[in-house]
Amino acid sequence: MNKMKKSLLFVIDSLDMAGAEKSLVTLLSLLDYSRYSVDLQLFTYGHALEKLIPKEVNILSPLEYSNFTKLNIKKSVKQAVVKGELDMLVSRIKYSMKIRSKKYNNPQKAIIFWQSVSSVIENNSKKYDVAISYAQGIPTYYVVDKVKAKKKIAWVNVSFHPDEAVKKFQRIYYGQYNQIVAVSESTKEVLVDSFPSFIGKVKVLYDINNPEFISRMAETGCDYKDEFDGIRILTIGRLAHQKGYDLALEVCKQLKEEGIYFRWYVLGKGPLQTEIERLIKEMGLTEYFILLGVKANPYPYIKKSDIYVQTSRFEGFGLAIAEARMLNVPVVTTKFDAVYNQMIHGKNGLVVDRNAQAVADAIKNLIKNQKLRQSIIDYLHTEKKGNVDEIGKFYQLIG
Repeated sequence: MNKMKKSLLFVIDSLDMAGAEKSLVTLLSLLDYSRYSVDLQLFTYGHALEKLIPKEVNILSPLEYSNFTKLNIKKSVKQAVVKGELDMLVSRIKYSMKIRSKKYNNPQKAIIFWQSVSSVIENNSKKYDVAISYAQGIPTYYVVDKVKAKKKIAWVNVSFHPDEAVKKFQRIYYGQYNQIVAVSESTKEVLVDSFPSFIGKVKVLYDINNPEFISRMAETGCDYKDEFDGIRILTIGRLAHQKGYDLALEVCKQLKEEGIYFRWYVLGKGPLQTEIERLIKEMGLTEYFILLGVKANPYPYIKKSDIYVQTSRFEGFGLAIAEARMLNVPVVTTKFDAVYNQMIHGKNGLVVDRNAQAVADAIKNLIKNQKLRQSIIDYLHTEKKGNVDEIGKFYQLIG
């Protein structure tokens, strides 16, 4: 007689091209589906990585509120009246008004969203063995309030020091999880510093990356369409404050003024896109700093790059850096909490202070010092690739 499969629910905002999302797709691609039945709940649909989800995963239907927010305001008013969904309309308006009242960071926005609309979000009707919120914020609150499960696990994939109001709200929710997963030792340190009472339930499980999958994907699909024959620099990440694009643009301008023959490409989208596009024009960098949007398969772009650059203010792990290393591309990165979990300065890349001069000098060093560049590439070829053995830790975690 077959042993019953253990039921798992994963919850994440979307499957857009970002670190947590790519990490989840990799994890799902490695799961043993003879042992587990898996549901996946998203809050927004239609993003690039959905195509890479294994067929065994049951992607749940959109929440009623998710469908409601896709309507324009005129249609949403009509539907609210016709179908008796006035509470949804009120929640939507309440959230919109609060969010516009002043500038909020992402943790604050998530709390305002949940306080405004959680009352109109339906419960998941199933009972799971394990429910996992695979990102902080809304998924964390949803799993606590709307899901029944024998065990609940919260993923934390950003090293971020919350303010007191955010901390107070999050403490209530994280307190209801059986375990909390940090994606690096430094992320755990930041988390425990904010919530010392949770130290006993915090485990470290690194973002899983599969070098075979990445190498295979790097050989398929499109890369740069231009005929440029100079140095290609690449950055991957949401167009958001965390990723430090203001610094990247300063560095780009400096390299241009010094006559370096290069182009700097960016894969990503996000809230600062309009602002970044404006700065590119104002700084005269239209031919130098090129936004490529989101690509379902970024790996051919990484492989064809000469240097991968990360100018982040903070990261939980830095998955794009790991992917560049797996494809043997030299990395220049700023120092952030988790950087030394994978970087060895001078060996697999260059780790520098978070200022334009330091980043520009490191890039120029890799361009002009062929001996250094080749020694880094040689070292990258010898590095242990990926960490698929972390799947064993995941199995232990879910019991």
